[in-house]
Amino acid sequence: MKFVSTRELRNRPGYVRKLVQKEDLVLTANGKPIAMLLGIKDEDVEETARAVRQARAQRALSQIRKEAARRGLDKVSPEFVDAIIRDVRSKRKA
Repeated sequence: MKFVSTRELRNRPGYVRKLVQKEDLVLTANGKPIAMLLGIKDEDVEETARAVRQARAQRALSQIRKEAARRGLDKVSPEFVDAIIRDVRSKRKA
């Protein structure tokens, strides 16, 4: 994967356009990654966007599960969770 600076994108957009058709690029600002550029075709826009959103959701879920395991919450029973939810809901109604 190649890295391209925002300056290079601004100064050489045609070059970057050719690069992104060959491989995915990481866009950087001040040497730090800020975005990914993915080459796509007109007919693939929606499918690619859906795949990216799904990958982001899976990554977020994985991070949530890791944090739950770190805090020991992965061992909490569904019954305990249901009891907490019932308790909170009953307090809201009052």
